[in-house]
Amino acid sequence: MARNGDKTRKAIMDAAETLIMERGYSATSVDQIFPRAGITKGTFFYHFPTKTDLAHALAERYARRDIRQLTDKMAAAEALSDDPARQLLLFLEQFAEIAEEWTVPYPGCLFASFCYEAGLFEERTMAVMRESILTWRGQIAAKLREAAGRTPPRLAFDADSLADAVTVVFEGAFILSRTLDDARIVSQQLRHLQTYLRLQFGLEQAEVRTAA
Repeated sequence: MARNGDKTRKAIMDAAETLIMERGYSATSVDQIFPRAGITKGTFFYHFPTKTDLAHALAERYARRDIRQLTDKMAAAEALSDDPARQLLLFLEQFAEIAEEWTVPYPGCLFASFCYEAGLFEERTMAVMRESILTWRGQIAAKLREAAGRTPPRLAFDADSLADAVTVVFEGAFILSRTLDDARIVSQQLRHLQTYLRLQFGLEQAEVRTAA
């Protein structure tokens, strides 16, 4: 029974996330969600008493996925090289290779969609998003400091601010890709970021591969 409940809850959240990414949070009503999920209105409210409860659950789920992407891909990069600067290049390479396979623009980031309408969300939901973003900042900034300790950069930088720039590139590329209807933009922007890091750490000629 619990498994059936989990399946229903997931169906609701999947339908809601798709609609929100297409239309925005305020433009997505509960009445639009439950038929998309294949459930009754009563079932929806059994799992989510309010729309804000649904928003919080979506933010928590997205944060878990987001942090898993960060930790899994950073671990993969660390397994391929012991040089922190190359690890950063390899970290980005994994995302760039995925983005190169897209034939339509990526829907974007749920957090970005929520932030456009931040006044509609409870503080607990905003806190989930902030914590996820700060986790990205912390791990990437730590790797940048390691890289700078191993190979002094050509131009000084603030590690926390540059780590935030990684997030900015991702989010900005998603927005531009959707606006211009060009799936190539995300991988292109990630390559620009790689070029910047190569120049900073003198890795212009370094080959970066994620697979043999």
